[in-house]
Amino acid sequence: MLAQAFKLTGAVAIAAMLAGCSMGSMFGGSDDASYANLNASQTQVAQAASGAMPAIATQCPPIRIRPGAEFYRSYTGNRTSDPSALRYQGLIDRVSRNCVASNGLITISMGAVGRVIVGPSGAQGNVNMPIRFAVQRDGLAIYSERYDVAVTTNPSSANEFSHTVENVSIPYVGGEQITIWVGFDN
Repeated sequence: MLAQAFKLTGAVAIAAMLAGCSMGSMFGGSDDASYANLNASQTQVAQAASGAMPAIATQCPPIRIRPGAEFYRSYTGNRTSDPSALRYQGLIDRVSRNCVASNGLITISMGAVGRVIVGPSGAQGNVNMPIRFAVQRDGLAIYSERYDVAVTTNPSSANEFSHTVENVSIPYVGGEQITIWVGFDN
């Protein structure tokens, strides 16, 4: 019993000594009291928010290619059933997005990369690929814009294109079901 009392007294003494320990000048300052009771001003908070880091993956909505809108075909005349009438076909290869969540808004930059393949009835030249970017929140479209992306085509090469839409801001409080869609406007 006496041994247990000594162990308990020793443990209490060690705990008291540790509670009195301080980090001292471990981080370079010798006057830790100067940091006591500091609060950031609204201006400082706003400045820190303006340099907000990108939202983590759970906050940045997923970006998806609209089903049925992953390719775009152009034919000569109305001969869509004739494979030899294909002038060119556009494909979306990759999509990406980046987000910053701050002050009740999520600001999204989104992009797509694709290519145009020249068909049997196609030739070297310039074509416009009609790409639509849209943002949907809880089943409702809150942003939708079509862009005609100019592509110079050459039958003997991969005719790549890319398009980026930046700074699309939408209200965001968290918990909403938000999806970014991209695809060709067929």
